[in-house]
Amino acid sequence: MTLVRLPFKTAAALAAAGAALVLGSTMLPWTWTSSFPGDLTVAFYPAGNQLITLVSAVLALLFAVAALSGPRFAVLPAGRAARALRGACFGVAACTLYGVAAIAWELGGVANWEPGAYVAAVGSLLALAGALALPADGEAVPIAWRLPAAVEIAAVLVLVFGGMLLLSYGLATEHTEQFLAFCLAAGFAVRAVKESGLPGPVKDMFTRRRYATGVAALVAAVGFALVQTGDAYTSLAANILVFGAVALGLNIVVGLSGLLDLGYVAFLGVGAYVAALVSGSTYSRFAGEPLPFWAAMLAGMVVAVIAGVIIGAPTLRVRGDYLAIVTLGFGEIFRILVNNLDGISGPHVTNGPNGIPNIPDLVVLGYDFGEEHHFLGLTIGRFANYYLLLIAVIAFVVFVFHRVADSRIGRAWVAIREDETAAEAMGINGYRFKLLAFGLGAALAGLAGTVQAHVTTTVTPDQYQFLSTAPPNSAFLLAAVVLGGMGTVSGPLVGGFLLFVVPEKFEFFADKQLLLFGATLILMMRLRPEGLVPSRQARLEFHEEEIADAEAHAAVGREPAGVKA
Repeated sequence: MTLVRLPFKTAAALAAAGAALVLGSTMLPWTWTSSFPGDLTVAFYPAGNQLITLVSAVLALLFAVAALSGPRFAVLPAGRAARALRGACFGVAACTLYGVAAIAWELGGVANWEPGAYVAAVGSLLALAGALALPADGEAVPIAWRLPAAVEIAAVLVLVFGGMLLLSYGLATEHTEQFLAFCLAAGFAVRAVKESGLPGPVKDMFTRRRYATGVAALVAAVGFALVQTGDAYTSLAANILVFGAVALGLNIVVGLSGLLDLGYVAFLGVGAYVAALVSGSTYSRFAGEPLPFWAAMLAGMVVAVIAGVIIGAPTLRVRGDYLAIVTLGFGEIFRILVNNLDGISGPHVTNGPNGIPNIPDLVVLGYDFGEEHHFLGLTIGRFANYYLLLIAVIAFVVFVFHRVADSRIGRAWVAIREDETAAEAMGINGYRFKLLAFGLGAALAGLAGTVQAHVTTTVTPDQYQFLSTAPPNSAFLLAAVVLGGMGTVSGPLVGGFLLFVVPEKFEFFADKQLLLFGATLILMMRLRPEGLVPSRQARLEFHEEEIADAEAHAAVGREPAGVKA
């Protein structure tokens, strides 16, 4: 079937008219009853799904204005504007039609629609028709601009804090209907912005202002904890940071060194059990005066490194699937071992399947992490305290990752990952460097485990399995690295965030999380095999032809007039 193509301005105007209708519909009631989550019964007060639709419609209108602007006032090249408008209109149609369809489905038919829902449905269909009627994609002309330093720093701050606000809004969505609409709108918005060509110069700007970016990200992350009024989201955020810290450690083993480790969660368990045993818990075999946190942290890291060396020394001479099987066995051995150290099947150390409960909260320099603290009129609760501590842990792990990845050791790891035989032929001791990667990754996981023990207040063997219905586990950690992007810093953090949050928000997938997990991996392999935040090398490997075409096009555009490619 061939789509009907309209003149560019006609199709863009149709898409703009549809987006304007959708925008107006958010000021009208969508349904008559507050039974649908979000209370969409009030006029001139967008809420729930209406608010998400409103933002999507505004984005589509902005791209429509950019597309309809003449050459004299053009903000984006015509081809880029058309691509962005199409993606934005798809987002408007997706989140709007989902919202009105959900009303009809949950309340029992379209009779529950109010005028706003009808206007929204018609407007979204018009926007979709305009997007489909746009002429075939024009040339994706590269965009290149550079702003004054002060303007770029201000833009970095605005973008970082804006991203944090969007993230906070997504976490704060109370209902599955609203979260799914948010995911649809955010996904198509990202696609539209990518098609506009803006990510290129924005990425260059963040690279030039990397110190401002780091400071802004740190301030925004700290600000998230300070503005929370309860523990609901800070507890989720703290667990995400634990998961992200462990995923970053695994990224050294898998992403940089290319070693497939299927039992990595055991190192997290080693750190957690060491911290629990020296925490002063009455259920600990070594109950008594607790060690200071810095001592417990070092003990957890050291024991995790020893465990990594013990498992790595005899096994790292094997490669590929054989190494994966051995590490999988190590993960199961750890779980069985702590399960049997109950005083019956073995020595009395870990309380067996009962684990070590009632782990006391940390007290560092007189600051009790279990108590609420008040600062400048703000209340910092228990999970906010641990969240802020984990921010410091993440900053340390990122620092270590950066320093190691850019060093001679990091380059040796990359060489081993690409071709171990060739690396050894060039004089790299593959065994020694792989053992070093294993030990460093284990140390970072042990560090995260020492904090996790105090966050959860209980450690049990069942928390550290290869595969379970909830993270952290080895399969989800590996998926976070692959999903986010191997060999990068932000990739595992993004992957860990998605794998932790999505099952939490999709309540109807409570008993089908593994199905959702498998479907996500299949889609990633098909649509973005390099990961959500790929390294430059991965992007070149998977999109070599596309990048070569874009560079050739850019080179032709730079040639003097009258010169043909």
